[in-house]
Amino acid sequence: MLLADFARTCKAAARAVSLYPGTHPAIGSSLSRLVASCGRLARDGPVKLAVHRELLAIDGRSPLRPDPSIGELAALLHERLIGRLTVQPGADAEDWRALLLLLARSPDDLMAAGGIHQAWTLSGRNHFEILEIDYAEVLRERGGGDDVTWDRIIAYCLEGKKGILDAGALTSLLEALADPARFSTLVEQLQEAVGPDTTKVGVRVAALLQLMRTAIDAARTRGEADVDRAFETIAASCGLLSTDTMIAMLDRRQAANQEDADLVSAVANRMTDQVIASFMARAVAADRKGTERLAQALEALAPDADRKKVIVNLAKEEAVRGELGAETGFETMWDGVAHAVMSYTLVSNLTNVSDEYGRELSSARRNAIEVERISDDPPERVQTWVTTVTESALAQLDLAMVLDLLRIEGAVAQWEALSVIAIEEAERRTQTGDIDGAYALLEALVRETKPDGRADLRVAATRAVDRLGGGPLARHVAMHFRTVIDSEVDRFNQLCQLLGPSVVRSLADALAREENAVAIRRLAALLLSFGAAGRRSVEQLKNSPNPAVRRTAITLLRRAGGQEALLELASMLGDDDPEVQRESIHAMVEIGTGNAYSVLHRLLLEADTPRESALRELLSLRDDKAVPLFSYVLTKGEPKGKLIGIHISMIEALGVMRPRPESVRALQQVLLRGRWWAPFRTTAQRQAAATSLRKLGTPEALGVLESAATSGSRAVRKIAGAQVAQLQKREKSTT
Repeated sequence: MLLADFARTCKAAARAVSLYPGTHPAIGSSLSRLVASCGRLARDGPVKLAVHRELLAIDGRSPLRPDPSIGELAALLHERLIGRLTVQPGADAEDWRALLLLLARSPDDLMAAGGIHQAWTLSGRNHFEILEIDYAEVLRERGGGDDVTWDRIIAYCLEGKKGILDAGALTSLLEALADPARFSTLVEQLQEAVGPDTTKVGVRVAALLQLMRTAIDAARTRGEADVDRAFETIAASCGLLSTDTMIAMLDRRQAANQEDADLVSAVANRMTDQVIASFMARAVAADRKGTERLAQALEALAPDADRKKVIVNLAKEEAVRGELGAETGFETMWDGVAHAVMSYTLVSNLTNVSDEYGRELSSARRNAIEVERISDDPPERVQTWVTTVTESALAQLDLAMVLDLLRIEGAVAQWEALSVIAIEEAERRTQTGDIDGAYALLEALVRETKPDGRADLRVAATRAVDRLGGGPLARHVAMHFRTVIDSEVDRFNQLCQLLGPSVVRSLADALAREENAVAIRRLAALLLSFGAAGRRSVEQLKNSPNPAVRRTAITLLRRAGGQEALLELASMLGDDDPEVQRESIHAMVEIGTGNAYSVLHRLLLEADTPRESALRELLSLRDDKAVPLFSYVLTKGEPKGKLIGIHISMIEALGVMRPRPESVRALQQVLLRGRWWAPFRTTAQRQAAATSLRKLGTPEALGVLESAATSGSRAVRKIAGAQVAQLQKREKSTT
């Protein structure tokens, strides 16, 4: 029971820390409850929590009955590779806040920073000890046991070792050769080990060729039939290569090292149309366009135009089945890809040019490479030239051209066609993180929707802005919100705010699907900045499977206030998640109207188990904002059954909250009322009311007590007189 309570309070505090700024009162109250819960758990000394995938255990013992909160907390810790968490007595709110801020970061972010253990060590706090799960174990768990052995194989290839791998690694490699899917996974891990940096293409290709040689040599020990199957498996895995890696590998066919040239030629000759099509589909999905590098690679793999056309069609079929096929403008984009690929060697297919001219055109790239090799120009001049054709420089030229065309084009049909290009470019730049470029394009579109824009273009510009707002841009923003630092968030917010209300629905949809706590907090803040338009997105968020998103809906409703928000909040009191129930009640209390108290009062009278549990949690907070609610409930009638305990808790709570006129009036009413046929219930409530009046200690509260002690009924005089006597006794002892 203590462990379940700890798990619930820890999850609630983790959510508060990730969603709210550091000074928000929700963080302080959540951390206070967590420290208290942890204190109960660790009253006999340090607590060692063993973390399993969906279970927490203390000293090898786990709860007899599973609790969802324990499973959720275990999953949160396990995803961040915490194998054991030791909590020392004396851990305070700041210790917990430091740990929960780390848990709010994504597992990949923590791994990139050196792991959760190193991140905690750098925090400088010492009331927790974190035993990090061995990463090799994680690889085995995720990859069926291959990854640790594959790490040795990848290290062997990257370091260019010429020795012999150990028997276990060779056996694993041979088993992978028998399964193209497993060998493809090995090739993909090798690429990831080097990284996507284009300056490391040579390292990546050298390691890939070393892997191929090692695999072929291992297969050769089993016979030529196994060698043929090994070549087919290797060729099939090449569909996963990046464009730069594929080109660099194919260039080895002209290498001085004949062994490398023969190996690459043998692999390239075994690549089927489907393998090449998969390579093309992946490359287009990564770049969202047909690049010259892709066209160059396809020309090297399939120079025949008819075969290339078949490959392009196969690649389109594969792309349609993926995420790329669902994007707006896919057909237009793919037509551009196909044209770029098929027209790359158009010159070589012309029949009306001389052979000499054709040879000169075909050798242009080779001559350019030769010029670069000779390099007899001064280095500073070469560097100046190179900077004008870098990828970033060309991207800026593309942006400037589109912006200029949008500015100078006045014909509606032509401008609308340009706006489609601008929309796709803005979405692509947002996805890649070039927010300045995306903002400039959007600004050019929005400008035409304003009164000072061109009247003829206003309708087309409005359609373009609406299309951009309803497209994948919000999804890209949500993706970046998971990882960008706080100082960069404002730029993304400005981009969405420039779009205006047209993006609200897409943002709400992205938030409803989001799982990352940091992204949820940032998306919620962005939605709130849209005011009424943002609040209208609540219906989408209420139906999210993620409780954190549903709690965000409550935040939006609390800001909205009013009768409509009240009804929505009341509907969320039946949520399966206790935290959603509790926050719904908090929000209704903060609205603070008579209607809000009336709705809550009716729900109190129903008092089924989940609501009773949420109300008891509210009572334990002793939040001063609850004073009007408690006063309202206490004056609306006498409780029965299970509600008696809740009413007494409210009476006691009023005695320790900030004194207010309505609380004194409510306590006075409880003290004076009663039913002769329910003496025990009446006495318990009167005693609680008299005690709370004494604790309030204001002149008004004490006046009520003194009046009741002299002029009330006999039972009331006895109860009130006892509290007055206690006050007089205390006064005498102090004088």
